[in-house]
Amino acid sequence: MKKLFFCLRHRSFTALTHQISSPFSTAAGAGGKVPVLYKPTTGDGESDGIGTTATTTLQLLSWGRGASGQLGGGIEEIRLYPTPVANLLVPSSSFAISPPPGRISVPNGTKVDNIHGDGVVEAGISCGLFHSSLLVDGKFWIWGKGDGGRLGFGHENSLFVPTVNPHLDSVRRVALGGLHSVALTSGGQVFTWGYGGFGALGHSVYHRELFPRLVEGPWNDKICHIATSGTHTAAITGAGELYTWGRDEGDGRLGLGPGRGPNEGGSNSVPSKVKALNVPVAAVSCGGFFTMALTEDGQIWNWGANSNYELGRGDKVGGWKPQSVPGLEDVRIIQITSGGYHSLALTDEGKVLSWGHGGHGQLGHSSIQNQKIPAVVEALAAEHIVYIACGGSSSAAVTKEGKLFMWGNAKDSQLGVPGLPEIQPCPVEVKFLMEDDELGPHNVLSVAVGASHAMCLVSR
Repeated sequence: MKKLFFCLRHRSFTALTHQISSPFSTAAGAGGKVPVLYKPTTGDGESDGIGTTATTTLQLLSWGRGASGQLGGGIEEIRLYPTPVANLLVPSSSFAISPPPGRISVPNGTKVDNIHGDGVVEAGISCGLFHSSLLVDGKFWIWGKGDGGRLGFGHENSLFVPTVNPHLDSVRRVALGGLHSVALTSGGQVFTWGYGGFGALGHSVYHRELFPRLVEGPWNDKICHIATSGTHTAAITGAGELYTWGRDEGDGRLGLGPGRGPNEGGSNSVPSKVKALNVPVAAVSCGGFFTMALTEDGQIWNWGANSNYELGRGDKVGGWKPQSVPGLEDVRIIQITSGGYHSLALTDEGKVLSWGHGGHGQLGHSSIQNQKIPAVVEALAAEHIVYIACGGSSSAAVTKEGKLFMWGNAKDSQLGVPGLPEIQPCPVEVKFLMEDDELGPHNVLSVAVGASHAMCLVSR
């Protein structure tokens, strides 16, 4: 009955979401104009603004706890609901959302699925533990907590507004971890920076890197996919080979086995091939203490810690050896995403599966029980989901119609809905305040979730 009350209670707040204003929150300049971070350029490299190019306005919004600047609003704050950070003017006919870690391409799918050619402007977002990034057309803005050098500017100062990192260009993907960051360039090279403890940077050393530094891995092919978590990182080559590095500590999250590499002490500071994974993979997701990989035909393999049923095998037996997830043989998965101790998977039919630790309601099953095997999130069964995301102990999903649902840990307002209990075990729709900016409704394209904050990209 108490669980049902959580779900019903939200409905009484939905109507208020358009009226409540947080005393802690300032929109990107409350009372001011939302900054425009990107405009199309003409052939000579000059911005033509709206000019002759038909543009779509993408808006970046953030919410949750921003004590380290990760919300991008310029101050320490708590945002109870999604608040604008920046606007992007992108060509209407040639923009797409960068596929997130864990996503495979889906022919004839949504804008997030398309295989992009030259001239297409890609935009993507990522949340780390206490930092955030925005990627547009090969450049990336980054902000938030700076200790360890995770922002990559050559210092450890925090930044409270989105700031272009000038030390790396032609970037295709950015993945943010706990105290470090990872980027993939259009040339298939991987760069990492930040705190190097546990070998998380893959540079054979354990000290911090204040600027982006090339990872010189043993692969002979270009890297096409990256993912990271608190202390371990994964990369996939064009041939489908998976390499991992970082913290292992006996739980097997790197998938490297007994003779796992040149290092000792529960870590591996250089990329090593996951040889036990005998099938080519196309996407990977790093959880807190486990790893999941996805094949092009939509089958999940995983390994690592399993004390909270993170591997979805029906028991608590973990280990380094990759195994396919039972019960999903006849289901095609197109995206996987991992939290600290739980996982989500998205099917090609738009259904969301979840399993693992449920103590914060992050599984969306209207309970706080752990889930031993993948189970459909029934509260979203009537929706066609096209995009999913996990934070440490919260979850999110975007529908084909551009609606955003969130659930799980709401202690720091990271679900974007005022008035929720700290544990929200069923999905709730996130509503958006209509700013007086002469733009249209919010059509959500992507979402990213950190430990205590979240962001989304919307078209308007």
